[in-house]
Amino acid sequence: MAERSGPVTALGQIRQLDYTVVFARDLDAMRNFYERVMEFPLTRTLSDRWFEYQIGSTTLALTTRGGRFDDPPPVDGALSLQLAFRVSPQAVAACAAELEAKGITLVSPLTDHPFGHRTIFFRDPDGNVLEVYGEI
Repeated sequence: MAERSGPVTALGQIRQLDYTVVFARDLDAMRNFYERVMEFPLTRTLSDRWFEYQIGSTTLALTTRGGRFDDPPPVDGALSLQLAFRVSPQAVAACAAELEAKGITLVSPLTDHPFGHRTIFFRDPDGNVLEVYGEI
C-alpha cells in the first residue's frame, strides 16, 4: 500500500469492505445458487427481499431493485460485477471439481498466473463473474 503523506482524512480511514449488496434479477435463483451451490450459510433475513450470508469478515447480501434504488437492471449479458473468493492454493482445484459436479460450467479453467494467483472463473445465475483463487 502506498505511503500516505499529510493528515489522514475521514475517508482515508477506511480499511475494509464490510458488505457487498447484489441486486438480483432472479432472487430465487440467486438464493438457490449461493446457498446450495456455493454453500454459503444464510445468516440473516431482513425481509422477503433481503438475505445475508457471512463470508469471513464480509457480508454478501442479495436483494432486488425497488425501494431506495430502483434503477433499471443492466441488459442481459452486460458484465457488471466480479466477486473473488480466496481459498488455499490447494483448494482451488477441489472447488473447481465440486462446482463442475454441481453442473456449473467454468468460464476459465484452473490456471496458474505469473502474478501469483491460481484461479477459476464461473458465473452465477445473473451472469456475475465469480472467481475462486489462491495465492501461489
